Amino acid sequence: MSELTTIARPYAKAAFELAVEKGNVEAWNEMLFFAGQVASDEQASSLLASIPTAAEQADVFIKVCAEQLNEQGQNLIKLMAENERLAAIPAVAEIFAEFKAEFDKEIDVNVVSATELAAEQQDKLVAALEKRFARKVKLNCSIDETVVGGLVIKAGDTVIDGSVRGKLDRLAVSLQS
Repeated sequence: MSELTTIARPYAKAAFELAVEKGNVEAWNEMLFFAGQVASDEQASSLLASIPTAAEQADVFIKVCAEQLNEQGQNLIKLMAENERLAAIPAVAEIFAEFKAEFDKEIDVNVVSATELAAEQQDKLVAALEKRFARKVKLNCSIDETVVGGLVIKAGDTVIDGSVRGKLDRLAVSLQS
């Protein structure tokens, strides 16, 4: 875990708990995503670094975000500026999104195949994965011709390698033993 993640986690957790309590998790997710994009921007980072006080940094950041932040979002920015943690906003947004996915019972699944999957294949795969993980699946498909055939599925820490390349690699290892 990176230092930035360690710094960001308590802010993300507090924001998430407040969002759940107020029933506006989606709004908070959008706010933090936008704030994270602003904080990641090189020009915005340079501008903020040139401002001497935390209060002024927070004011500028809030003005840049304009109507994207509600009052509680603005308070979070002020608090993070006071604690010299504005650089952690992108990590806060990312961790918040993870909390939201867990709350919504969603999981991102990356699927790598040698050729593009048809819509029908994707639908069947989503149904099977939703049954396996007992969650709503968001499928991210990509193509890698070195897979040769089959699929490589990655969901969190779980990897299912049903590719021809994976089977050939395992066969080569077993033959060398």
